[in-house]
Amino acid sequence: MGMIVSLLVLSFLIFFHELGHFLFARLFGVHVERFSIGFGKVIASKTVDGTEYALSAVPLGGYVKMKGQDDTDPTKVSHDPDSYNVKPPWQRILILLGGPLFNFLLAFFLYYAIALMGANAYKPVIGMVQENSPADLAGLQKGDRIIAINDEKIRIWDQLSDIISHSSGSLQMLVEHNGTLRSVVVSPRILEAKNIFGETVKRRMVGIGPSGDIVKVKYDPVHAFAYAWKKTVEASMMIVISVEKLIEGVVPAKEMGGVIAIVQVTADAAQHGVVALFALTALISVNLGVLNLLPIPALDGGHIIFTLYEMIFRRPPNEEIVYRLTLVGWGLLLSLMVFTIYNDIARITHG
Repeated sequence: MGMIVSLLVLSFLIFFHELGHFLFARLFGVHVERFSIGFGKVIASKTVDGTEYALSAVPLGGYVKMKGQDDTDPTKVSHDPDSYNVKPPWQRILILLGGPLFNFLLAFFLYYAIALMGANAYKPVIGMVQENSPADLAGLQKGDRIIAINDEKIRIWDQLSDIISHSSGSLQMLVEHNGTLRSVVVSPRILEAKNIFGETVKRRMVGIGPSGDIVKVKYDPVHAFAYAWKKTVEASMMIVISVEKLIEGVVPAKEMGGVIAIVQVTADAAQHGVVALFALTALISVNLGVLNLLPIPALDGGHIIFTLYEMIFRRPPNEEIVYRLTLVGWGLLLSLMVFTIYNDIARITHG
C-alpha cells in the first residue's frame, strides 16, 4: 500500500509541475502537442482539442511538449503564431517559471491544509538541561513546561527557541512542574551547537532541549495563511542552503538520495497519517521547484538563462551551443540519477 501511495504522490507532483507549464503556455496562445506523465513509450493517451494527454512507461518524470520547443533537438523550431519560440522572451520565461511556481503553490496549499487539520510540533517541555548552562544555573529541570516568556504565551518549542535566539538581555519564564507554577529569570549566553548540516554554529541559547512530546496545533483559516507562507519559505530556504552546502562539500555526496529514497520515505510518511504525508509531499514539491530553477541546461532554469541571454543581447544564443549544452545537461542529470540510485541501494544493503 505504501508503494502505491508513493507512486501516486510522485505522479501527482509531476502532474502539478507540468500543469503549471501547460496553463501558462495556453495563456499565451502556445499550442501544447503533448502533456505526458512519465517518460519513454506512451502506454495510454487521449487527444483533446489537439493536445495528446499521455501516460508513459517510465513514471519518473513528465513533460509538456510545446509547438516549436523540443529538448531532444533544440534546433527544431516553428515560426507559426502558436509556436513557443516566436513568443516574446518574457512570455517564454513565465511559461518556464510556471512549473516551479505551481510546485511552490502546491506546497503552500498542503501546509495550509496541515494548519487547518492540526500541525505536529514539539511541546514546550524540557527533556534535557545542559550542565552549568544558564538554564541549569536558573534551576530549570527536566520535565519543566515553559508556559510563557516575558508574558508571551508559549504553545510550541519552536516559538520558545525563536524568542531565545532573538532575545537581548534576561528572560522572565513562567514554568510549570508537577502542577506548580514558578517564575524564573534566565540569562541566555552565546553557546556552540551543531546545525542540521553538522556545522558548529554560535547563537543565543539557555542550554535546554525538547522532551520530544508532540502536540497538535490547529490554526483558524486566517492564521493558517501565515503558517503556510512561513513553512513554504522555510522549506525553500532549507533546500537552497542544502544545495549550497552540497556544492561546498559540507554535506557529503553519499547523503544524496534518489527516487528509491523518495519512495521509501513517502511510504513511511503514509503510515503515520495524512498530516505527515502532506508535510513530506510539500517538502518534495518545494524541492522540485527549487531544483528545476537551477541553471542547468535541460532544466527550466537552464532554459531561462538562454532566454535571458536573448533578452539582453537582442538575439537568440547559437543553436549549436544550445544543443551541445543541452546534451551536457542531460548527461549531468542522468549521471546524477544513476549516482543517487546507487546511494539508495548502498544505503539499503548496508541497513
